[in-house]
Amino acid sequence: MSDRTVEATGETVGEAKWAALRELELRHPGLDKGAVQFEVVSEGERGLLGVGYAPARVVARVPEDAITAPPEEPSSDLAADVRFLLARFTAAIGVDARIDVREEEDTVTATLVAADAGLVIGRHGQTIDAVQYLLNAIAHRSGGEPRREVVVDAAGYRDRRRATLEAMALRTAEQVRVTGGAVELEPMTAVERKVVHLVLKEHPGVATRSEGLEPNRYVVVVPA
Repeated sequence: MSDRTVEATGETVGEAKWAALRELELRHPGLDKGAVQFEVVSEGERGLLGVGYAPARVVARVPEDAITAPPEEPSSDLAADVRFLLARFTAAIGVDARIDVREEEDTVTATLVAADAGLVIGRHGQTIDAVQYLLNAIAHRSGGEPRREVVVDAAGYRDRRRATLEAMALRTAEQVRVTGGAVELEPMTAVERKVVHLVLKEHPGVATRSEGLEPNRYVVVVPA
């Protein structure tokens, strides 16, 4: 099996795919994740009362032209600080991770690629959200550079979180439209609040606004 092909298992086909994708990312930092091709070898069996359990099994392959050179190293002081602090964090919890940092105009995104990324994410994302909050607090306290949001990601957690937020926003919008009453959402980071604002920006019958103080600032969905 070549270094562009990985076989992985999991309790479900989805978990097996995530495991294969993480392994490919470790091997190829410049991987185009959208180009990865999956073959489901077995969907797994749970068995009766836990007897006869068999995991789901998939084979993931990535075309050679989907592997690009890793992004250039970031040069700002903020990006360097983020990389340094995340390296200290992963070392402290015993996770061997590659840290990729990407800079944009208003964000610095650090992606951790590790075989045991679950330790970085934590239960319901509590660990990765706490680390992200601390990095933002440190970055905003230091001053100097224009204020930018720090985003910490691992194993595609932020994409899954975005999908959850979008679904929650649409359900809430429908609730507000039907009942005519405002609804307060859970506290979110600035990046997450932006997701909600954008998905409901053109939604008929509702409007959004942010209220509260960090780190407990939240979105309120109101009738328009």
